[in-house]
Amino acid sequence: MATLVALMTLCAAPETLAHPPYPEHGLAFDTPAMTWDEALPLGNGIMGALVWGDGAPLNISLDRTDLWDLRPVPEFASEEYSYAVMREWEKAGRYDDLAKLYELPYHRPAPTKIPAGRLTLAFDGAAFGNTGLDLAAAMGNVSFGNGARVTAWVHATAPLGVLEIEANALVKPVLAAPRFGGKEHIQSEIGIEAGELAQLGYGAPRESAGDRFAAYEQEGWGGFRFAVYVGWRFDEGAGKTTVIWTVASSFEGDDPMAIGKARVETALDGGLDVLRQEHLAWWRAFWDRMWLRVPHARIERQWYLDTYKLGAAARPDAPPVSLQGPWTADDGRLPPWKGDYHHDLNTQMTYWPCYSGNRLEAARGFVDWLWEHRENCRAWTRKFFDLPGLAVPMTTDLHCNQIGGWRQYTHSAMMGSWLAQHFYWQWKFSGDPDFLRERAYPYARECAVFVEAVTRERDEHGRRTLPLSSSPEFYDNKPEAWFPTITNHDLALCRWLFGAAAEMADRLGEQDDAARWHAVLAEFPELFRGENGALLLAENHPLPFSHRHHSHLMAIYPLGLVDPANGEDDLRTLRASLEDLDQFGPGGWVGFGYTWLASLAARARDGERAARALDIFAEAFVLRNSFNANGDQTGKGYSNFTYRPFTLETNCSNASALQEMLLQSHTGVIDVFPAIPADWDDVAFHHLRAQGGFLVSAEKRAGKLVSLTIEAERGGTARVRLPGSETVETLDLAPGAAQELVSAS
Repeated sequence: MATLVALMTLCAAPETLAHPPYPEHGLAFDTPAMTWDEALPLGNGIMGALVWGDGAPLNISLDRTDLWDLRPVPEFASEEYSYAVMREWEKAGRYDDLAKLYELPYHRPAPTKIPAGRLTLAFDGAAFGNTGLDLAAAMGNVSFGNGARVTAWVHATAPLGVLEIEANALVKPVLAAPRFGGKEHIQSEIGIEAGELAQLGYGAPRESAGDRFAAYEQEGWGGFRFAVYVGWRFDEGAGKTTVIWTVASSFEGDDPMAIGKARVETALDGGLDVLRQEHLAWWRAFWDRMWLRVPHARIERQWYLDTYKLGAAARPDAPPVSLQGPWTADDGRLPPWKGDYHHDLNTQMTYWPCYSGNRLEAARGFVDWLWEHRENCRAWTRKFFDLPGLAVPMTTDLHCNQIGGWRQYTHSAMMGSWLAQHFYWQWKFSGDPDFLRERAYPYARECAVFVEAVTRERDEHGRRTLPLSSSPEFYDNKPEAWFPTITNHDLALCRWLFGAAAEMADRLGEQDDAARWHAVLAEFPELFRGENGALLLAENHPLPFSHRHHSHLMAIYPLGLVDPANGEDDLRTLRASLEDLDQFGPGGWVGFGYTWLASLAARARDGERAARALDIFAEAFVLRNSFNANGDQTGKGYSNFTYRPFTLETNCSNASALQEMLLQSHTGVIDVFPAIPADWDDVAFHHLRAQGGFLVSAEKRAGKLVSLTIEAERGGTARVRLPGSETVETLDLAPGAAQELVSAS
């Protein structure tokens, strides 16, 4: 408790800012969710649960984030599997052979993320009442007409799930394993989903049960095992059934069943009071850590819902967030896109809100995972590229191994460079010199060594180029998806990587390295721009149509190479690039097209455009539980895509974009309210994080800035620009010091 009090004191809001309710937003429905993707989501980074159904039955879908079928792709061990051969085949037009080697393996059932099973509760004959999710407590609830009520939660930090069932009699849960059995199939129909769980071909689970428990252990590919253990107690006097479950895997120890049994029985014997207090305290501290208010109800509500999902999915001591995070599909099928790790946007976007959102510890789970598995990436770099340094496959399994897909992106040379930005941001936003020295620069340096080698060829002008260059995901997997010149997507990543590596080396006093990276950077062309200044896809290749992935605009956001702070030419480029998007419209977009647009518009200081994009996303691209559905669910023409495969990255990039409207610091100047609409007169935020390790709190009331405080975690010089001013205030702050620039008093 002393630690909690200290944390809450540290995170206490300035007196001039009134703390909103904890938080007032949530989910509430008087009709049941009848599909898994509309369920109430609960999680703690390692375990997840989805609550759905009308009571006949009520379903609790179970998940654990390290449950994976990790069988390797045999084609990727062949002699033909190499960058050199890929280039030869592309030149020769052997497209069927390329698809067979690189793409068709992805449509096998495995490797894939897998679910853990399902609990069901039967309230037969009881009319459904209502259901909801309390964001402040991270608890779901379902009530019925006969007075029965279920409160569900996944403990904030322990690998335990809890059901508190208020009913006059014991409500016994029924545990069901996923349908993994059946005859293994080698190939599935090509599509978003790679087939049925039964195609994995596992043996039957080993089940056990008693008066107060049910359990099963499932063996998967390669001897991997996991166990689900559920125990319950009925208090007749209180009319309450307490159910606790866990999912344990062989990554934790040799006997997952024994691990799960010990967890559940210890928790049941100890009672719920301590567990509940720990859980509520963690979430209270989570919401105290950073919050905001904006005068747009739908945008604010979606930010809280998405920030909640980030808190439930991203933790420093858990696997990173995959496409669906801790909420794998529960419909008997493999999850959309196999629930894998996509590094051409999805993982990157997922962690965008952690930096300005003052949740660096959540992002550490991602960079620590990349660090831990860099030897697998080195091995792939040597095998496929036959080059030194570090490249990262675009689609990976739990251990960062290549699993294939469209060759132009899964085997792009540039994904490691984009991932290196998260190491860079972790350093820049924390100001931690140890992380710079021990993690950020070593990782970026290895990526730079590789990119230096893979771009050693020169174009007709003597400039460095990339032999096979793409712009995700223009032209899908067609032959023309490899461009004849380096694309702006790849070029921007090259230019950012060598600039960032030089900056880090210089900060560490590695002058030879800094000079080396500056010299390599000078050998690349400048970004390709059209006559109107807009960023092109590649040299002489303007944006040809509406497309979901704004990959040609990477230089604006997230890389920050093109920015109004650089002068009129960059401002012209920003405006022209956004006009290009307007020209073709959003027909080819999915949800993240809108949230990414909001960040692009925020960098252009266009608050109206940014807010409009976030409003459309929250209206049209989410299911009733706020899950991103990718396609337009309204039928209003916001996109030609109307499907609904759930992925999590867009929810997170939505939260990040709103934060970008409220605070920016990427230029070395802390800009307060840089991109809010003119009519946002009442807006506030507490403890957004600026680069350098500064925490910023500010409030506008009736259009006037009434409060602005800068706090320094590590000390240093903060340069701050107030809204509507060109003057930059310079503050020299000691470690732990705070300074009010504006005070309501």
